[in-house]
This record gives sequence, structure tokens and C-alpha cells, in this order.
Amino acid sequence: MFATPRQTTPRQMRLGLFLLSTGHHIAGWRHPGAQADAPVNIRHYAEMARLAEAARFDMLFLADNNCVTQTDWPAVRRTSRTNIFEPIALLSALAMVTERIGLVATGSTTYAEPYHTARGFGTLDHLSGGRAGWNIVTTSNANEAWNFGRESHLAHADRYRRAAEFIEVTKGLWDSFADDAFERDAESGIYFDAAKLDVLNHRGEEFAVRGPLNLARPPQGHPVLVQAGGSEAGRDLAARLAEVIFSVSQTLPEAQAFYADIKARLTAAGRDADAVKVLPGFFPVVGRTRAEAEDQMAELQKLLHPDVGLSLLSFLTGGFDFSKFDVDGPLPELPDTDVGKARLKVIADLARRENLTIRQLYERIAVSRGHHMIVGSHTEVADRMQEWFEGRGADGFNVMPPTFPAGFRAFTDLVVPELQRRGLFRTEYSGATLREHLGLARPERASRGTPALPSN
Repeated sequence: MFATPRQTTPRQMRLGLFLLSTGHHIAGWRHPGAQADAPVNIRHYAEMARLAEAARFDMLFLADNNCVTQTDWPAVRRTSRTNIFEPIALLSALAMVTERIGLVATGSTTYAEPYHTARGFGTLDHLSGGRAGWNIVTTSNANEAWNFGRESHLAHADRYRRAAEFIEVTKGLWDSFADDAFERDAESGIYFDAAKLDVLNHRGEEFAVRGPLNLARPPQGHPVLVQAGGSEAGRDLAARLAEVIFSVSQTLPEAQAFYADIKARLTAAGRDADAVKVLPGFFPVVGRTRAEAEDQMAELQKLLHPDVGLSLLSFLTGGFDFSKFDVDGPLPELPDTDVGKARLKVIADLARRENLTIRQLYERIAVSRGHHMIVGSHTEVADRMQEWFEGRGADGFNVMPPTFPAGFRAFTDLVVPELQRRGLFRTEYSGATLREHLGLARPERASRGTPALPSN
């Protein structure tokens, strides 16, 4: 169905750390093993970044929203998700306390402009010595519209049409200067060769951007392009333009089907099947024994207030009102939504497959928001990761610890050494840039726009 990746060394997992403030369990901030002020504590982020780098993770991954994501205030006041540092600023600070790990931030193509995005991520790539990645989202949260002078969110198809042009403009801006354009010749007085500068002069359906970008070409050529949409439009965009996909799958067959579909789309688009790495979200609760892990999970679940769980479930299903239904009854039929289409399907399929009540469903969703979850010993967690990886359901994982720092330390102390012992994960970095970690080629500079001066 798809071309077999060409490998010169044994295939190994890619691991990202989804660094979400106090942890991925929505009530985790209340746990003794969490740091409650983590969302605005730079020392906490620095500690987690250094821990992930010491474990040889490929990258840190930061989600972002340009709003308080939920406005159900009685429930939201019980969560830590109202505090979010601006991600490029945060990763720029973390670039100064790390040396090798990749730094990936979310940036919206709906509530931003290509020039700002090209400049911000290009700067991060320079500051970090080639470790930046851009997680491209069209934004699934309609609340963001209200912060940008809009009464309503753009329709799904319109967002993806805008995104495709946004990405191409951003790449064009990164290619403004040739890699060797800056001569800095004090004797001649020539700082850069203007014949190696292109003025973009883009005019399309969504954007008119003259350029050039006021920044040298990034060390990686382009920061790594990450994409997180699982709808048809999202998969199509990923096959054409992405290099990493952060996916949502509950079961191995679901993951395998998604993986095969993406690889087939890559081949159809004329790209190598290994040009995109598929990294499903993975929520591990790790213990030295399964009983220890189950005790940890039970302790976390006791901290979940029913209002919080039900509010989160409503949010993830496009604002569906569950108040009319018995929480201990079955999930009602959910209408289609114009936001979060792939996540909605995963949630509905989970409820139907496991015959979950509304309460049981929100207890699951409050943990992993639809991503795959495992509660077990470190060997059981490693077994599950190996099964998905070798079964072609994943090229690696975006790890989502329940709490920081305790939940992540359990993973690095117990699971990572087990993966290394099995030869499934690196023991040392072999490269310096995020592209090198992921085995991705550095893009050649494309001829775009018009040269500032004719070549000699």
C-alpha cells in the first residue's frame, strides 16, 4: 500500500514530550506529584526540558490557544488550563538551557499572519541552532474568533484552504535569502549579496505579502513542519506539506489504518513514504508493577470533580449540552461539528466500542482527551509502544505524562531505559538539529518571487 522506508540503520522510535503545564490529567495539578504553579514557572519548564534532553527525546511539544479555551467558569475555575505562556517566547528561553532537543510550538494559520509566523519560528530556529518546529493548526476552538474581531469561527473548509496558502507563503519568506547570502565583508563594505535575495511578491486568494523576510534563512532551511489534523482535509494537507503528524488513535487497528492512509497519500502526492513521521499521542501511567500504576491512576481519578469532567467532554464534542441526559446513561447521538472532527469521531467510537456511560466517558476523556492510554508496569508500557511501533501504527509517540514532574520522571526512569535495552530508542543523539534527530532532509531553497538584483 505504501513504499517501504529506505533505512540504513535499524528503525528506532521518535519521541516527543507533550509539555502541558501540570500534566495531562485535567485534575493532575491537585496531585502531590505535580507542581501546581507550573504554568507560569520557568524553572519548572527548564527542569522538564533538561530531563527530556537527558533521556534523548527528539523534541518538546507545546500546544497553544489564543483564548481561555472554555468559558464554563464554575468548572474551569477548577483547572490549571487558563495559564499558558506564549510558546515561542517560552521555547526561546528553553533554547538557552538545552543543547540538542527539538523545540516545537503551535501556531495558528487562522489567527495569525504568515510574516509574523515566518519571523517568529525563523528566529527560534536561529536561537536554538536549528531545533525549531512549527505545529500547524487551523484552530479548533471557536472562542478564539472573539479575540480577533470576528463574531464567528471560519468554516472548516475555509480554514484549511487558508492554511495551505499560509504555509506556502511562510516557506517562501524563509527562502528570502540564500544560505550564503550574508558575506559580511568589512573590506568591501558589502554585508550581503543582494543577488542572493528574492522578493516574494505573493498575491493569492487569502494573502498579499511582498516580502522579503528581514531574517537570514533558518539553519534548518525551514523549521520542521508538524501538523495535528485528522480530518480528510487535515490528512490531505499533511500529505502535501507536513513532516510530522501528531495523531489521535485509541486502538492499534485505528492507528494502523491512519498510518497506512497517510503513507498512501504521501506516495500519491509524489513524496517518499518516510518523509512524514506519524506520532500518536500516548498517555502512560507508569509503575514498577501494574498494581502500583493502577493505584496512581485511582488516586488521580479521585481528584476529578464531576463538573470538570462533564465540561471538558462538552468542549471536546463541539459544545454539546449533556445537561438533559442522565450521566450514568449511554452517550446520546452526537451531531456533526465544524471543529475537531477527528477528535469527535474518536470519542464517539470509544464510547460505543466500550459501552461507556457519559460519566465513564468523561472520566476517560479527562485523562487523555481521546489519545491512547495505558496504565501498567514499565515493561507493559514498553510492550505496548513496541507493538504499535513494529506493527506500523506509529513512527514514535508524543508522550503525555499524567503529571509533571512525577509522572514524567517515572517514564524517563523506567520506560526509556527499557526501550533502549530493546534497541528501540537511541542512547545518544547522533545529530544536532531537529531534522537530524527525525531523519528528515534539509529542504533546498526554492526560487520564489523575483531577485532583488540580477546575478553577476
